[in-house]
Parts: sequence; C-alpha cells; structure tokens
Amino acid sequence: MEEVSPVTMGVLASLAAGLMTAVGALPVLFTKTPNRGVRDLALGFAAGVMLAASFFSLIIPSLEASELRYGGSVVPAAIACAAILLGIGMVALLNELLPHEHFEQGREGPEAASLRRIWLFIIAITIHNLPEGLAVGVAFGAGGSEGGMPLAIGIGLQNAPEGLAVAVSLLSVGYSRWRSWTIAALTGLVEPLGGLLGAGVISMSQALLPWGLAFAAGAMLYVISHEIIPETHRSGHQKKATLGLSIGLVLMLFLDVSLG
Repeated sequence: MEEVSPVTMGVLASLAAGLMTAVGALPVLFTKTPNRGVRDLALGFAAGVMLAASFFSLIIPSLEASELRYGGSVVPAAIACAAILLGIGMVALLNELLPHEHFEQGREGPEAASLRRIWLFIIAITIHNLPEGLAVGVAFGAGGSEGGMPLAIGIGLQNAPEGLAVAVSLLSVGYSRWRSWTIAALTGLVEPLGGLLGAGVISMSQALLPWGLAFAAGAMLYVISHEIIPETHRSGHQKKATLGLSIGLVLMLFLDVSLG
C-alpha cells in the first residue's frame, strides 16, 4: 500500500465505506421489513461508532499532531476546540441553507415547494454522509493506511445499519423495495467526495492536519447530536438505542486500538 498516494487511499476507502450503505440496505429486498425498534438499535450502533471515531480517531490524533508542531501548551487545545466548532458550524450552516426533509421531523431549510419530496430526503442524507467521507479522507491524508484504516472500517460498519434505516424509512413513506434500496445505496456515494476533499487538503499542507482532524470530528458530532440520537429516541426505544450506541462505541474503540 506504500506506493498508493494518501489521496487515492482516502477516496477508495471512503468509497468502500459508502458502499456498505448498499450492503446494509439489502434486507429490504428479500426479508420482512425490520420493526422500528430494530431500526433504532441499528441507528444507535451507528451513533456509537461515530462518537468513538470522533474522539479516538480524530480529536486525539489532532491534539498529538498539534503537540508535535507547537509543543504541550494551550495551542493544541485551542486549535482542537476552534476546529471542532468550525466543523459543527459547517454542517449546521448546510442544514440551514439546503432544503431537506427528515423522516420524522419534516422539512427544514429554505422553502422548496418545487423540489420533489424524494430529493429533499436525498439532500438530508447527503448532509449526513458528507462528514463521514471527510473524516476518512482526513485520516488517510494524516497517517496513510495505518491512521485511516481503523476509521474506514468503523465508518463502513456503521454505514450498514444506517443504510438499512434509510431504506426502511423510505419504505414507510410509500416507496417500493427496489427504489428504497437504490436510494439508500446512492446516498453512500457522496462519501468518496468527502474523502477526496479531506485527503486532498491534508496532503497539500501538513500544517492543516490538526485542524482537519478536529474539523471532521466536529462535523460528525453535529450529525450525532442533531440527527441520529433524537431520531432513535423519538418512538420510545431509548433502551435499545442506548444499547446499540454502547456496542458501537466499544467496538470502534477496540478497532482503533487493535488496528491503529
């Protein structure tokens, strides 16, 4: 893998992680549709993986990279805090500027009566998936396969239940099985774009490394807090969602330590 550039690895790894969305959505084609409790358990798992990845694969390496460059002072902490807030702000801004629709919360963003409802769903899921691809790309740009592989595996694992949740939600609002699976599969393809952006920026300037890592973490933390956890607690399945989050968190922690 040494002869492959970090940018190429970041794009390929984020593509593989994004394709797990299609794999996770496959049950809607062949089996009975999972109930809401199973869906909330799966989304809780996804939130746990993303939460652990934000800290162990992104924020901690950001602090370490800053300490190597600036020493053990307040600068590393200040950079991490500022970059996290910038990442949160970016996704929050996208939420405000782009018209989109959530499965339960309804429409958000500017009025978009001319857009079909299916496109509003797709925009919402794109806002959700972009930070994941960005995180994988930044991780590969920062540390090559050693730094990026644990995160890519974790994001891929959480994309599977996420893809299932998206497909089930589309089924619940009247889309056919094939159409639900196709839309869920296509939403994962935004992740290579994020991977290209993240790996490309970090490869151009190592000075941006601590900023990029913490920025990607902030973007994912916004998605966890604003989108996933409220969605899993909306229908009375908090215990299942918390169980899923706990399993996802410790699994990602194990992967990061054992593979990193």
